[in-house]
Amino acid sequence: MTIAVQLAYLLASILFIIGIKLLGKTKDARRGNMLSAVGMLVAIAATLITLNILSFIEIFGCMLVGGAIGLYYAKKVEMTQIPEMVALFNGFGGLASLSVALSDHFLKTEVLSLEIDPVNSVSIIASVLIGGITFTGSIVAWLKLNGKISGQPITFKGQHLLNLALLLSFLVISVFTFLYQNDPMYITILVAMALLVGILIVIPIGGADMPVVISLLNSYSGMAACATGFILNNNVLIVAGSLVGASGIILTQIMCKAMNRSLTNVLLGGFGQTVAAGGQDGPAIVIKEIGVEETAMLFDSVSSVIVIPGYGMAVAQAQHVIRELMEQCEKRGIDFKFAIHPVAGRMPGHMNVLLAEANISYDKLIEMEAINDEFANTDLVLIVGANDVVNPAARTNPQSPIYGMPILNADKAKTVIVSKRSMGKGYAGVENELFGYPNCLMLFGDAKQTITKVVSELKELG
Repeated sequence: MTIAVQLAYLLASILFIIGIKLLGKTKDARRGNMLSAVGMLVAIAATLITLNILSFIEIFGCMLVGGAIGLYYAKKVEMTQIPEMVALFNGFGGLASLSVALSDHFLKTEVLSLEIDPVNSVSIIASVLIGGITFTGSIVAWLKLNGKISGQPITFKGQHLLNLALLLSFLVISVFTFLYQNDPMYITILVAMALLVGILIVIPIGGADMPVVISLLNSYSGMAACATGFILNNNVLIVAGSLVGASGIILTQIMCKAMNRSLTNVLLGGFGQTVAAGGQDGPAIVIKEIGVEETAMLFDSVSSVIVIPGYGMAVAQAQHVIRELMEQCEKRGIDFKFAIHPVAGRMPGHMNVLLAEANISYDKLIEMEAINDEFANTDLVLIVGANDVVNPAARTNPQSPIYGMPILNADKAKTVIVSKRSMGKGYAGVENELFGYPNCLMLFGDAKQTITKVVSELKELG
C-alpha cells in the first residue's frame, strides 16, 4: 500500500507539472487545468486512504458534495467576478495551511505531550506566518475587488515602520514558541500577528495594482502549502506547494515588470501609494467625439483593426458583441487582432479568459511585445475599457506616476477609437494624454450597447 500511495503521489506531481506547463499557452490552458484537477483528485484520494481517515463511501460522498458546490459556483460566478473568486481561493488556501499548523501543534503538545522536532517546529511557524498573511491579505483583496471597501490605497503615518515592527516581533515570539512549545500563548500571539500583517500589507495597495497582488498572494498560498507538507511529511503537498509558490513568484515578477514596479516594493507593502499620488488634475485636453454611424463607416473602410480590451469591457460584458464585430470585419476581409497587455483587468490573463468565453480564436490574442510594432501600420485601433495601459504619458511624461510602464502603442495607429462611458480616469488616477491626440476619437456610452449599434450599422452597410 505504501508503494502504491507513493506512486500515486508521483503521478499527481507529474500531472501538476504538466498542467502548469500547459497553462502557459492560452490554447492549452483548459487541458492543463483539467490535468491539474485530476492530479489533485489522485493526491487527495491517496492521502485519505493512507491515513484511514474515511471509508471509500465517505470519501466518495465528500467529493460528490464538494464537486457539486464547485460546479454550482463555476456556473454562478460571472466572468467579471473571477478575480474575486481567485482571491478567495488564495485566502482559503492560506487558512487551510494555518489550520493544519495549529491542529498539528495542538495535537503534539496538548494531546500527545510530545516534543516537536526542530524542522517541524520551524515549518509550523512558517505555515502560521505565510498562511495568516495569505488569508487576511486575500480577504482584503477580495473586499477591494468587490467594492465592499475602497479600492484606493489606505495609508497612515508610520505604516512601514509598523509593518517592520510586527515582522520583527513575530521573529522574536517565534523563538519563544520554539523554546516553550507547551505554552499555547506564544502560538496564539503568532497567529494574531500574522493575520494583522496580512491586512496591513494589502490595504495600501490600490485597485490598479490588483493583478500583482493576486499573483503574489497566489505564491504565498503555495509557500504556505509547502510548509504544511513538511508538517505532515507529505511529499505531494511539498511538490504542489513549491510549484504554486515558484510559478506565483515568477508571474509576480512579470506583472511588476509590466507595471514598472519592483518586487521589493510589493513585498514591503508600499505598493500603490505612488500611483495614488498621481490623482492631481493635469492640463485640459481637447477631445473629439464620434457617433455610432461614423464609427461603422470607419470600420467599413479600413483594412486592419486591433482591439485593446480592458476592465471596462469586462464590466460591460461586451466580449460577445466584440466577437460579432470581428465577424463582420472578417467578412469584409479586414485583418482583425486583439492586443493583450499583461496587467489589463483585475488579474493576470483576465482579458484572455473573457475573450475565450466569447469563443474568440486564441491565435488572435497577441501579447504586447509581439504586437506593439504593428500599431504604426494599423488603420484602426478600438480601445474598449482600457485606460492606463494605453496612456502615452508612460513614455512622454517623467512626472507621471506611470512613467516607464510598458504600454501598448495604440497612439501610433492611423485612427484610434476609445469606447468609454465617460472621461473618468483609470485606476492610476491620471489623465490619459491619448484622448487629446489628433488621431483619437471618443465613442461614449456603455461598450456593449454602443458596439451593438455599430455592428447593426455595419450589417446595414452590407
